[in-house]
Amino acid sequence: MENLKKTCLYDKHIQLGAKMEDFAGYEMPIVYDNIKNEHLAVRNNVGMFDVSHMGEIIVKGKDALHFVEKIFTNKVESLVDGQVAYGMMLYQNGCVVDDLLVYRFNEEYFLLVVNASNVAKDYTWIVENSSEFDVLIQNVSEDYQEIAVQGPNAENILMMSLGIDLSELGFFFFANFEFLNHHLLISRTGYTGEDGFEIYASEDAIREIWDVLINNQVAPCGLGSRDTLRFEAALPLYGHEISQEITPLEAGLKFFVKLESDTDFIGKQALLNQGENLSRRVVGIELTERSIPREGYEVYHENELIGYITTGYLSISLEKPIAMAMINRPHTKKNTPIHVKVRNKMIAGFVRDKKFLEKKYNKTKGV
Repeated sequence: MENLKKTCLYDKHIQLGAKMEDFAGYEMPIVYDNIKNEHLAVRNNVGMFDVSHMGEIIVKGKDALHFVEKIFTNKVESLVDGQVAYGMMLYQNGCVVDDLLVYRFNEEYFLLVVNASNVAKDYTWIVENSSEFDVLIQNVSEDYQEIAVQGPNAENILMMSLGIDLSELGFFFFANFEFLNHHLLISRTGYTGEDGFEIYASEDAIREIWDVLINNQVAPCGLGSRDTLRFEAALPLYGHEISQEITPLEAGLKFFVKLESDTDFIGKQALLNQGENLSRRVVGIELTERSIPREGYEVYHENELIGYITTGYLSISLEKPIAMAMINRPHTKKNTPIHVKVRNKMIAGFVRDKKFLEKKYNKTKGV
């Protein structure tokens, strides 16, 4: 795969026999053993992902707080130093530039963690909207490498393996740590619906941590299981449940949009105009026959085309075919009978909520 970028763990993936594919311009591990085993390792024990392809953008300066409030849908001013927020950046029409995590160091320093496929676009958009603010914006994606350690035993394995006590780190908080003279930034965040941590560090540190965790029997997991895990937890993926053609309200992400605040973030007025008058919405779907409702498949109600699958799988944890789908109203009500066109066959199912699986975040500390 010529001209693809490689993370600092590329050689480790090859040694472990990973199947490598192009993902957002990087040669990334899709699967090592098999997706089901990697998925269940995270659900039942602990697994880790190379997510060094993610993008990191720093916003700092006198106006950093007000600028981030301007470009981000969620609350930033009410965060305390060391806290993380999930939200989106929007175009003026209310559709999504990207979804991201905002790390608040202080009111003059923020780290934005964005999707790998959108780094260049996001950076350009952020800079273009910064002219009225006293801020410095830096794309520091090459300076950060990242491992996500996820699963019910993530905290214990990191304590045992690295000697780092994360028991006081709250959900959606971050802090600085040291490991073998390496500086680490660790947050209690993730993309699986399980308790877990994301570790940001230098290339040398990430390689050392990876080896230590492998030696302590932590399962290496590819991007295939990362997708099945985030899907079961009904977490959105850019280009599927949200995109430059989909608003957060249509995606069911109103909780992460501060419409009631005084902040006039970009795209807010479009969402206020859209309000509850949505013509479509992302809902859950379950099939009553054993078939896989894949992305892009058409959804029908009484022979009328009413939407399409945004993500669908034969759920590994639940062992049944479920999906998220963009459905036209009024067919978004629970238990509405539907059919999904799988190849040339119409498979029966019904609309349901997106609570496929109970999330198991550790919220005993923090928010």
